[in-house]
Amino acid sequence: MEKLAFSVREAAEVLGIGQTLAKELVRTGELRSIKVGRRRLVAKVDLESFVEDRREAA
Repeated sequence: MEKLAFSVREAAEVLGIGQTLAKELVRTGELRSIKVGRRRLVAKVDLESFVEDRREAA
C-alpha cells in the first residue's frame, strides 16, 4: 500500500530539502500539513501541490 502522508522529515527527503526548511514551510503554511494526534504529517497530495505551485511560479 502506498503512503498517503509523510512526516515532516520524510517530506523534506522527498522534496530534497533540509528538515529545517521543511519545518519552516509547514510553520508558515506554505507547505500544508495535518495534525494527527501529536504528529504533524504532510499529505502526498499537498507535496504534489507544493511542487506544482512552484513549477507554475517559475
